[in-house]
Amino acid sequence: MPIAVTSPFFHLMPHLKDEILTQYPECRFKETFPPIGGDELIDFCKNCDGAVIGLDNFDDYVLSKLPDLKVIGLCSAGADHVDPFAMKKYSKRMGWVPGINKVAVAEMTISHMINILRNFHKYSRGVLDGSWPSRREGTLLQGKTVGIHGCGNIGKEVAKRLKPFEVNILASDKIDYLDFYSEYGIARVSPEELWERSDILTVHVSRNKSTIGMYTPDILDRLKSGVFIVNTARGKLFDEVSLYDRLQDGRIKAAAFDVFAIEPAIDNPLFQLENFYPTPHTGAGAQESWEAMARSGIRGLTENWIPEPGKYPYD
Repeated sequence: MPIAVTSPFFHLMPHLKDEILTQYPECRFKETFPPIGGDELIDFCKNCDGAVIGLDNFDDYVLSKLPDLKVIGLCSAGADHVDPFAMKKYSKRMGWVPGINKVAVAEMTISHMINILRNFHKYSRGVLDGSWPSRREGTLLQGKTVGIHGCGNIGKEVAKRLKPFEVNILASDKIDYLDFYSEYGIARVSPEELWERSDILTVHVSRNKSTIGMYTPDILDRLKSGVFIVNTARGKLFDEVSLYDRLQDGRIKAAAFDVFAIEPAIDNPLFQLENFYPTPHTGAGAQESWEAMARSGIRGLTENWIPEPGKYPYD
């Protein structure tokens, strides 16, 4: 069974390459790191029965040109780079494990919260530039009200890690995780109440047609004055221009983002702000997380389904 492997994880960790070759000796490995699409992706996957992919773009055009391709195993936290309409149209199967990187992203989220609350990012920049600030201000995570928007796989892991910090936790999700909320002392609230009450807002919703552009200027104006925002979910959820304006005038105290509307996010105006802390989409950047995602991609060749538009993760 010829397999096209586009995920970079197999280059970064050669033992994973050995694992997939043991099961599928007819593998071809992409030699470049960035995701590919269009004719380049078609040429690479031509005559293969399966693919184990990173963030490569499998749209209608690509899938229409790959009649031999039967199944795609995803080595990724999201699935929005695979077109569910085209997958169903051409009867292609997909293997994907939601929340595969949940621990790595949850750890980063807590780190980002503390970073912007205590201004560590700002002071680190200053020290590297040769200054030593006379005032070193910040505020504690302890005692704050933390709002979790999206309490699925990653949101739950964030909530678990917040408990020792003695915070008040609010959660808003379209699903009522009643038992989990009860176990961890979490108050379920509407999105409106979440926005009004949260001292810290952390976003963990999927990116789909209902969430793209969710944080409009109007919604940003409904947030509690002086709120801290963390987004380690997906890009395109926030209006970045409006976010910039509200960070600049102080309505939003500070923000830490790992994801952006356009990536690579080079020369993003947000990076000019002292109260904005960016990271380069590295929420899953832990060896353990990479291994888990790579192995989930391999499993996806045998554990899979034809995705249905309108159903998770394409709801």
